[in-house]
Amino acid sequence: MWVWIIIVVVVVLLALGAVGIYNGLVTLRNRVQEAWRQIDVELKRRHDLIGNLVETVKGYAAHERGTLEDVMKARSAAMAGGQGPAQQAQSEGALSAALGRLFAVAEAYPDLKANQNFLALQGELTSTEDRIASARRYYNANVRELNTRVETVPSNVVAGMFGIHRAEYFEAEGAEREPVRVDFGQRDATIPPPAGYAGGAAPSAPAAPSAPAGPAEGSPQPPAPQPPAPQPPAQ
Repeated sequence: MWVWIIIVVVVVLLALGAVGIYNGLVTLRNRVQEAWRQIDVELKRRHDLIGNLVETVKGYAAHERGTLEDVMKARSAAMAGGQGPAQQAQSEGALSAALGRLFAVAEAYPDLKANQNFLALQGELTSTEDRIASARRYYNANVRELNTRVETVPSNVVAGMFGIHRAEYFEAEGAEREPVRVDFGQRDATIPPPAGYAGGAAPSAPAAPSAPAGPAEGSPQPPAPQPPAPQPPAQ
């Protein structure tokens, strides 16, 4: 009788432990999915801003067709559906690289750099990049926790029973590691000069000392020294 009671108690404890582990895994999986939805929202906004940015650049640099087409192709690849987080990160990295080349081209067009719509889009894009970076850190932290639980005992047993698998990281690739930021040379004007700099020309080097002047041409020469007179012999 006691044996059966012990067996029942053990089974109940194991069941309760499995339920607790399962609930924890489901909670982590839901956090990962929610974190990815936040990233997806910001990525869609990023793609929209880049499309508007390209249209603005076309009005000033229409003959930069190759660069504009590269950006739009990379944007289309990033917007393609069915990509997992790892593949999406690669597509976003390629888009960031193409976008960096577009900003480099913009340097050659003063009117474009002064366009308020272009500057506003660039500012919004920078803010969006910052939010993507923050959402990526939150997502990857939850992925790390979920993967650790899936790979360790005893939660790996429960995960295998209920089909809970590892999640992919969303890692920044290449140019996407840093948000695209371009100041178009405006920062140079705000950099203060070094301390003690008065803004004038550099001081000239001191003049070398001059050699002593010789006698002027045609002036009388000083007499040559005469030898001493001979002394008379001693008496």
